[in-house]
Amino acid sequence: MTSQSPLRGAIPVDPAPKPAAAWVKILAKYRDPDPARSAFEIAVSVIPFLAIWAVAWWLLSINPWAAFVLACVNGLFLVRLFCIQHDCGHGSFFANRTLSDWIGRALGVLTLTPYDTWRRSHSIHHAGAGNLEKRGIGDVITLTVAEYRARNWLGRLKYRTYRNPLVLFVLGPAYIFYLENRVPVGQMGAGWRIWLSSMGTNVGVAIIVALIVYFGGLMPLLVVFVPTTLVAATLGVWLFYVQHQFEETHWDQPEEWGLHDAALHGSSHYVMPSILQWFTANIGIHHVHHLYSRIPFYRLKEVLRDHSELATAQRMSIAESIACARLHLWDEKQRRLLSFRQMSSVYGAA
Repeated sequence: MTSQSPLRGAIPVDPAPKPAAAWVKILAKYRDPDPARSAFEIAVSVIPFLAIWAVAWWLLSINPWAAFVLACVNGLFLVRLFCIQHDCGHGSFFANRTLSDWIGRALGVLTLTPYDTWRRSHSIHHAGAGNLEKRGIGDVITLTVAEYRARNWLGRLKYRTYRNPLVLFVLGPAYIFYLENRVPVGQMGAGWRIWLSSMGTNVGVAIIVALIVYFGGLMPLLVVFVPTTLVAATLGVWLFYVQHQFEETHWDQPEEWGLHDAALHGSSHYVMPSILQWFTANIGIHHVHHLYSRIPFYRLKEVLRDHSELATAQRMSIAESIACARLHLWDEKQRRLLSFRQMSSVYGAA
């Protein structure tokens, strides 16, 4: 590599890796949302979502299977709406926090996710991601090798069952979005706002379901509503999983843990085709998001364009991400996630 100026349009090359905390000041310049762009992103997400919903309902009387397939595809738009709700929760979508909150609450009815309840658990996740003493709220439960081996046979069986892909990615999403989200699990003592958020969302969801059944019976509920929400829930859980559950993620005991190091090194850069990046609202650029959560999703690609160090960090392809489903235990000695088989190979059967 020569010292000449880079070609026009090339990604500038950072001279040396920066400490994680140094990125905060750099990324601050990307935080300001564009109100017109934010409104546009809502429109191009909500309008197609509702239109596809209507077409799928109409198709029920002609070809129920076509309606079902279209409903499943519409799950992608619901994922995008959840990602916009996510940005609203971080106060990054509009400068006006009240506007962001009410848009988030409205979208929460469509995504079956009580906004204020989710926002609180998600903020806890951001504040303690990678801290071994702050696991349990807003994250995928992960044991260390030592913790797993210290459990009795029943405790190990429960953990193996929980980490089974069938439970995590098939049964789990349905449980979380249809049942767990109906009450503020883990936040019972968090105050009236959390309960109001959960119950208010439940009322909204109940009204939608009642209207669907009243005007169309059970068919649109079972063939359109359920597939759309279930596909979105499954994709959402998978995205959240691979954002933090990869081999060289970052976990530390409290005395060694650092917020910015955990954000940068404990979050993946999930590289997807452009169309999937659009539907997932760039949520795969998760290491940048955790470093500075106030950046609106449509500006995250600007960060990668301007900073090659972040563009190349923690890159993970879809093919590579599949292998993450078999990683279950954090090995504090090797500082990487292991499968149960790898754990047994290194430390003996447990």
